Amino acid sequence: MKHLPLPLLLTTAALPALADEPVIEGATVRQSGGGWTFSATLSHPDTGWEHYADGWRVLDMDGNELGLRVLAHPHEHEQPFTRSLSGVQIPEGTTQVQIQARCLVDGWGRDTYALTLP
Repeated sequence: MKHLPLPLLLTTAALPALADEPVIEGATVRQSGGGWTFSATLSHPDTGWEHYADGWRVLDMDGNELGLRVLAHPHEHEQPFTRSLSGVQIPEGTTQVQIQARCLVDGWGRDTYALTLP
């Protein structure tokens, strides 16, 4: 049996299990009045009130939050699902943003979805 060095073993043991993080399947954006409207389609194996995708956010490419869409309930029987967020203010000169999803249990997902503004 092969043994891992103790520092590597401790590092590996400390990693969270993120198998159930939400996935952004797609997103759209359009200018609407004085702001922007985003629609994001998410999938996540929601199991009920104890474990579900509970939000997504719009970030600039430096990771600064520009808008947050809270999801108030699980979507066990509606997968994937799409929700919108209106009135997002985008700084002048911004050409691309990213969307990141959150799970009630696992927190913010590692992956983001890049979206080019029209």
